[in-house]
Amino acid sequence: MDQNTEQLIFRAARKVFTLKGYNGARMQEIADEAGINKALLHYYFRNKDKLFEGVFGDVLKTLFPGLTNILTADLPLFEKIPLFVCQYIDILTNNPEIAGFVLYELRLNPQRLVGNMRDIGIDMNLIRSQIESEVAAGIIRPVKPEHLIANLISMTIFPFIARPVLMSVAGMDEVHYTKFIEERKRIVPETIIQSLKPIQ
Repeated sequence: MDQNTEQLIFRAARKVFTLKGYNGARMQEIADEAGINKALLHYYFRNKDKLFEGVFGDVLKTLFPGLTNILTADLPLFEKIPLFVCQYIDILTNNPEIAGFVLYELRLNPQRLVGNMRDIGIDMNLIRSQIESEVAAGIIRPVKPEHLIANLISMTIFPFIARPVLMSVAGMDEVHYTKFIEERKRIVPETIIQSLKPIQ
């Protein structure tokens, strides 16, 4: 198999799938984007499902492994949170199309995400264990791990999903939106950490 042609197809498929989703993408569009004929596309990837699974897994590898390394590192939670938020924002800034793509496909087929997370090696029990141990030690307030994780992810990802609405409502141009996103690197960790500190 010609690796150059395979990678050309894969890049084209990632572009088409992330813009249009699985249901909206057509194999002919992917072939046109790659500059090849449809027969050659089917030679390398027999069907749309197989190609999509490869693209979806590749997108998740863009998102998760570095973030998982932070969450499972031997660091206090209050040190992990800013690192997680900054890296997540940087990933989404450099790949703005993938946030909406993953959420849309997750709604259609949640098991696809679960299976890929397992393949990547994400163990939520490690994260859950640290949260529970820091609660028991009185370092943070009692909080369900799933709420903390949901807050971290949603507060970071929402400005990318709602970018057009935020820019319109707040009257932001590209320069102001970029500044707003950079400010989130400070504001999101501060907000979450403050909410976790024990009440004196």
